Amino acid sequence: MLPRIFDGSGKPAPDRLLLRAGQLTLQYEAGMVRYVRLGTIEVLRAIYAAVRDRNWGTVPGELRDVQLEQFTDSFRLSFVSDHQQGTVHFRWSGVITGTADSTLTFEFDGEALTAFQRNRIGFCVLHPMDLAGVPLTIEHTDGSLTESVFPRDIAPHQPFFDIRAITHHVAPGLRAETRMEGDAFEMEDQRNWIDASFKTYCTPLGLPFPVALEAGTRVRQSVTLRMIGSAPAVETQDTSHTIRVSSTPAATLPPIGFAVASHGDGLTPREIERLKALHPAHLRVDLRLDGSAAAALDHAWVQAQAVGADLEIAVHLSTGDRATDLAYVRDLIESRGLRGAIIVLRDGELAASPETIAAGVRALAGLPLALGTGTNGYFTQLNRIRPDVSMLSDVERRNLQFVAYSVNPQVHAFDNASLVETLPVIRETVHSARGFSPVPTIAVSPVTFKIRWNPDATAPEGPTPTGQLPRQVDVRQMSLFGAGWTVGALASLGSAGCCSLTFFETTGWLGVMEREAGSSLPELFPSTAGAVFPMYHVFADTAEFAGGDVLQCTVSHPLELSALALRSGTRVRVLVANHTAESASVTLDGIVGSAMVKQLDETSAQMATIDPERFRREPGHAASASAAGLHLELLPYAIARIDLDGTS
Repeated sequence: MLPRIFDGSGKPAPDRLLLRAGQLTLQYEAGMVRYVRLGTIEVLRAIYAAVRDRNWGTVPGELRDVQLEQFTDSFRLSFVSDHQQGTVHFRWSGVITGTADSTLTFEFDGEALTAFQRNRIGFCVLHPMDLAGVPLTIEHTDGSLTESVFPRDIAPHQPFFDIRAITHHVAPGLRAETRMEGDAFEMEDQRNWIDASFKTYCTPLGLPFPVALEAGTRVRQSVTLRMIGSAPAVETQDTSHTIRVSSTPAATLPPIGFAVASHGDGLTPREIERLKALHPAHLRVDLRLDGSAAAALDHAWVQAQAVGADLEIAVHLSTGDRATDLAYVRDLIESRGLRGAIIVLRDGELAASPETIAAGVRALAGLPLALGTGTNGYFTQLNRIRPDVSMLSDVERRNLQFVAYSVNPQVHAFDNASLVETLPVIRETVHSARGFSPVPTIAVSPVTFKIRWNPDATAPEGPTPTGQLPRQVDVRQMSLFGAGWTVGALASLGSAGCCSLTFFETTGWLGVMEREAGSSLPELFPSTAGAVFPMYHVFADTAEFAGGDVLQCTVSHPLELSALALRSGTRVRVLVANHTAESASVTLDGIVGSAMVKQLDETSAQMATIDPERFRREPGHAASASAAGLHLELLPYAIARIDLDGTS
């Protein structure tokens, strides 16, 4: 059993097998193919098979009978995957082969062992998001061809339908053909959900779903990747870890706040003091107009005043009369003298409609709160239902000050590596939102590890079974991995020029620290009562640079490391996170002078979480940059804080 502080699981990272098919290299991990490369060129991000229930929930599989035959430039790997959850029981056999002519084949042969309803069963093929704008050819199921490019901007809807094969440019004189058999396929731009890929999936969404499967129903599919043309000389991938810190600002660090804890308890004196050390700009409260709004608002305002923060009020209008609801909301705000920001949303609308936007602007203009709208869902909903201010006059439009949406990295995939892949995409959603928004200011609220609610569900989700963690809870919240992911998210969003960020909650399973009462399911969420989580120190380190610059950083291996560089006056701070279960040697390039280095890792985490005040008082150790830069040794999942006296 590994330390739970690593990623909360206490389990070792999944084994990865490096395999070769001719000139292609790839990784096999837990039933899926990842990172198919020709030298340094990524040809495919992944090939995997998914079993999705009637609410698009992923039914996890348990692998057995994994067998591998491996040679110098070819291999054959087989396994069985068993998926069982609730009424769903589906089992399939997988065979992956790679041949010396750089051909890769993945075969799927499965059977429903019970009757159940599904939305999808079968293959998903991921092309990397770096192919945006690259030419491709779509072969349809009738043999016809379409010439196009991978979408440059994040496509709100499927860019291509009825797909049998996709051929794209890899290098001069070389193309890659990915052929999919056994079903009709179509593509979606997964950047909508902050996945770093274009996903081609089976079973078109235009067909009715969910679909009832009878026991004994078989599903057979295959995916074949082959290279067409002459491959260039393969360039070997550099394995050294380098981070280049520039003195050029990317953006101003936006105000950062947290959501009021959903468990409903107030803050204790010690929790208040620890939150004050994070200098939160605001606390987010979600107001439902069901009779609870006044109490919820008062509860949040007491906490906000205690920690020195404003409020971010996400008001969810009822499906009734907007004017009546908004008059009530205005009275709540005026009678309490509140300040901060308000996001106008409406129940039953995935993103605010033109009518809701217009009513909100007209009813709430003039209040001492920044006025925004958007969605309580993901960027996806905002991209598909874009803010429409056509019902407002030019004067009224000036009262709308920002557009908001939420972010979470676990809509489609749930392993550590997939979560790390999402980090650079968050920035892209901000740039895209700014491109179509009626105002250029974008707030991301809230950022969470898991989805808070399912906008795509086809049936109500049942209550949390006794003895299980709620669906919104992820044990990585209390881990070093969670802190490292937060470094990457802050770097991505901080450099995007947002007007405001809201992360997680204040306390509890979804917060930055555990409640003093402790975890109610310590065997599943084994936190220490009253302790802070490692991410607390990431926010504390960042808070000391509030209003400062986010400097440009270049990371050589962004799937393994993240870096956030901040500057305030002459002070420069760099946070470096190791996202992997392996130690990493890292060089910070562009650094001159002396530095103080402090690490949060398995050796310091206990003191850092139980006695954060003492941990923060300790300065770290002195280090000096040589002509080659500043060298760091990071343990698994470690976060290093480097305070500098200058950059080149």
